[in-house]
Amino acid sequence: MSQKIRAGILGTGSYLPEKIVTNKDMEKLVDTNDEWIVTRTGIRERHFAADDEFTSDMATKAAQKALESAGLKPTDLDLIIVATITTDMPTPSTACFVQTKLGAPQAAAFDISAACSGFVYGLTIARAFIESGLYKNILLIGAEKLTTFIDWKDRGTCVLFGDGAGAAIIAPVAEGKHEIISTYMAANGTEADLLKIPGGGCRFPSSLESVENRLHTLKMDGKQIFKIAVKVMSDAVLEAAKRANISLEQISLVIPHQANDRIIQAIGERLGVSPDKLFVNVDKIGNTSAASVGIALDDAVKAGKIKDGQYVAFVAFGAGTTLASSIVKW
Repeated sequence: MSQKIRAGILGTGSYLPEKIVTNKDMEKLVDTNDEWIVTRTGIRERHFAADDEFTSDMATKAAQKALESAGLKPTDLDLIIVATITTDMPTPSTACFVQTKLGAPQAAAFDISAACSGFVYGLTIARAFIESGLYKNILLIGAEKLTTFIDWKDRGTCVLFGDGAGAAIIAPVAEGKHEIISTYMAANGTEADLLKIPGGGCRFPSSLESVENRLHTLKMDGKQIFKIAVKVMSDAVLEAAKRANISLEQISLVIPHQANDRIIQAIGERLGVSPDKLFVNVDKIGNTSAASVGIALDDAVKAGKIKDGQYVAFVAFGAGTTLASSIVKW
């Protein structure tokens, strides 16, 4: 019998734009204040990309760091997956721009759109490709330039978001060595109106009217999202643990989507997970959507928060609504 191929994380990388925007800076842009933002979200600062810095640029920089971490060259890649809702253009895919910028012409390339769940959705997709034997080295990137789509007249949402990219190399690994041992994906399209950017597609094509009505900016029902996110993300962690055949107590670190510190802490309380097992960096980067979990993973690795042999849980919830979770044995 042929030996089972196991997929795992060979290396990680991330990139944040140079410009840091604090809550005090936000006070100059919109009717808000530092106390209001911190109390409701836990966010203290975020990074804004330069006008001439695009999603593919940030994705490429994160990818280069992930390749270096994994000890691979761009020419070693078989596939590039970019999770994003802020593509450089409607077509071609941002992944194709990344392919060119990296110098990886041999790699297939495509984007996935699962909003904030994008990176964890990508783990499932990459795992399946690796375990099938179809591909060997896959570059997974979550990248967003959300500041392009912020409604600066909506103080409830404009303070939340930042730009950045996180990346990982997914490849065959030895059993239990950074191995992706379970994945879970779900969606509930009946909740699609809770979080959306209405304009720019075939339903509301770009026009003078669509711009005047601010249809190309992000719209969110924050209160409803909060209620749903806490429950479904908690349930998704439980499902991933069940599929991995481990208990919650065996999980050493939970890396959730960094949307709101109150959501993260509420998930911990619901699961009975102590705060020291919840990785949080939302205070420094804000909500970076599909880039969020990838950036958090790289930060956790760099900070030495993950030790060999530990179980790490990833979980994210986003527009669609989408939901995804995964367990990795580091």
